[in-house]
Amino acid sequence: MSPSYLALHIPDGFLSLPVSLFTWIITLILLFVALRRVKAELEEQAVPLMGVCAAFIFAAQMINFPIPGGTSGHLVGGTLAGILLGPWGGTLVVTVVFIVQAVLFQDDGITVLGANILNMGLFGTYGGYYLYKAIRLILGHQRWSAMDTATAVAAW
Repeated sequence: MSPSYLALHIPDGFLSLPVSLFTWIITLILLFVALRRVKAELEEQAVPLMGVCAAFIFAAQMINFPIPGGTSGHLVGGTLAGILLGPWGGTLVVTVVFIVQAVLFQDDGITVLGANILNMGLFGTYGGYYLYKAIRLILGHQRWSAMDTATAVAAW
């Protein structure tokens, strides 16, 4: 297996049309739910934090570093967005980042954008957030060291 098959970004034309449509449907349903939950739960003061978080994640993901196998990696910000904004706000932030990457920088493709948002954005945001919450609950919710440890483990 060559290193190009180990990449997380799904390239345009890689998935069949039924699979691509299915992932778009699931992604759009989750985004609709996220929009409703953010509107109900987050206050207007969270909107600037969402914008700053999206800008930081976008900039951090543009920095590539070499990894074994002759390919490169970059940071993924779904867990950070989930921890800072909750899973619903984090979902919207990483979705915007992936749309900008796909449209302006051609990091994946438009037809597989639903799959990439679902694969890297939503699973990463929800998985990282709930892993963070579980570790923090186990280590003691009120301790700073628990927050640090939970953040590091969930992000890894």
